[in-house]
Amino acid sequence: MKRKHLPMLALLLFFMGCLSPNESDSEIISKIDPDEYWGENPWPGIRKKRISELLPNALEAAKVDCWLIICRENNNDPIADHIGGENAGGTAAFLFYNDEEGFHSLVFSPSGESTALDDLDIHDKVVSVERGISAVGMAVDFIKEKDFATIAVNSSTSNSMADGLTYSQRIDLEKRLGALSSRLVSSTEVVYEWLSIKLPEEVEILKKAAQLTADWQIEAYKEVVPGKSTDADIAKFLKQKMAEYGVTDGWAPDQNPNVNSGADRGHSHATDKVIMPGDVIQIDFGIKVYDRWVSDIQRFAYVLKSGETEAPKDIMHYWESGKAGNRAALKALKPGARGVDVDKAQRILMEKAGSEYVMWSTGHPVGYVAHDVGPNLGGSQASHVRPASQKEIKEGMTFAFDGFHAWTLENGGTKTISVEEMAVVKKDGAEYLIAPQEDLILISSE
Repeated sequence: MKRKHLPMLALLLFFMGCLSPNESDSEIISKIDPDEYWGENPWPGIRKKRISELLPNALEAAKVDCWLIICRENNNDPIADHIGGENAGGTAAFLFYNDEEGFHSLVFSPSGESTALDDLDIHDKVVSVERGISAVGMAVDFIKEKDFATIAVNSSTSNSMADGLTYSQRIDLEKRLGALSSRLVSSTEVVYEWLSIKLPEEVEILKKAAQLTADWQIEAYKEVVPGKSTDADIAKFLKQKMAEYGVTDGWAPDQNPNVNSGADRGHSHATDKVIMPGDVIQIDFGIKVYDRWVSDIQRFAYVLKSGETEAPKDIMHYWESGKAGNRAALKALKPGARGVDVDKAQRILMEKAGSEYVMWSTGHPVGYVAHDVGPNLGGSQASHVRPASQKEIKEGMTFAFDGFHAWTLENGGTKTISVEEMAVVKKDGAEYLIAPQEDLILISSE
């Protein structure tokens, strides 16, 4: 091992006597303190900036005068931690609105939490509500005073992040509003416009998460021993990397990572299938950093058969076809385009390359969850295009998207190469968050 290539922390441990000259790279990495590696969680500052800079535009884009969110203990609204309501004990009412003086945020909070909420310094004003007085009632009085024409509330049939208002809360709110209850509208568009856009600081965090996700997959492929290693063994290696760095799963833990050297299994868990020469291996993997931002990256490898020094021509055709589809999708991913347009851009290439039909959408928004709020990149071959695929792509949106090529395996079933990368939409187009996979990874069987 060349000591000059060790990270600074490893060098420090070596000279302090905490690291022996013979320790492996993995042992060195395991001594990294996750808290020191990640540093202070940037979410509080980013949340404040998102409220002050992005939310006013979201209200305007959604044509909403006021947005009311009701937070409560134990069964809280999905949007609560985006507005500072995650620690609600008693019921609290959050109001965001634009008027002739600009944008405002006003909270009516139970006295037991109001001081702590005010200390966060993310709202213009926090009103302490004494015991026995309804925070919702005070918010309604303010709404009546302002005479808002449209009042968005979290009731939605299409977006779970905008569907936090319970039935009983809705009934109580309508009763308090009286005739003004006719002015209630769904917050679906507000939440969509707000959460789908990421700040530059968030994009930088997503870049770091994406790079780790890709790097660890490359490391995992180096662990493959054909004829011995199973898909589950490789998934376990990646789980260990996550533990070492103090990150969590990008989606359901039982299905992350999905390592698959056999026929397509869709969203599923890694099995005990033994990896064999001639297999094409897919790793679909995502991590959550700062308990907030999520990555979603896929990397592919081919296991060389005895005597092979490169992948067969058919496998290389599939790989190059999938990669071309991914690059076409990136080129189509730009402000003003629709999700269905991005999907169509690569479907044309798939047909020319002789790919089997692939049922999955080309891509999806990614950020706070793997399948985040925003335009769906799909629908160009569907009989019914979902509304999210008709949505306009905007600057600041982040996506994970695939380049597809599917073929029929000799022993039955279908195999799909889905070259999945992450990108951010800029003013003049989209750019990858990290360098994309250019070459199919080759694993020796010798």
